[in-house]
Amino acid sequence: MANSKRQLFLKRRLRVRNKLRKVNAGRIRLSVHRSNKNISAQLIDDVSGRTLAAASSLEKGLGIFGKNNLDASAKVGTALAERGKAAGVEDCYFDRGGFLFHGGVKALADAAREGGLKF
Repeated sequence: MANSKRQLFLKRRLRVRNKLRKVNAGRIRLSVHRSNKNISAQLIDDVSGRTLAAASSLEKGLGIFGKNNLDASAKVGTALAERGKAAGVEDCYFDRGGFLFHGGVKALADAAREGGLKF
């Protein structure tokens, strides 16, 4: 029986996260969520269960409200890098979830790297 797209996405997300947790225990996680209309990212400390910094295309201050394109993703990545550095985060690992590493997810990652986050 064929799996639905949602089931395949959930399996891929669990596979990616479990592999990353084994290798990067104790490090800050940069988690990305992408929808058809928006993209958001968070720097999460899994040890204490706290979000240290977050950025989203839903924020009106970034001027990209309701857009999910490469420019919006790059602005979110830059904003997240600035907020992360202000929170004292320089080293993290990239958790793409079940999303493929291309398009908006890749643009966000590249902008975060240029902003000073190391992963």
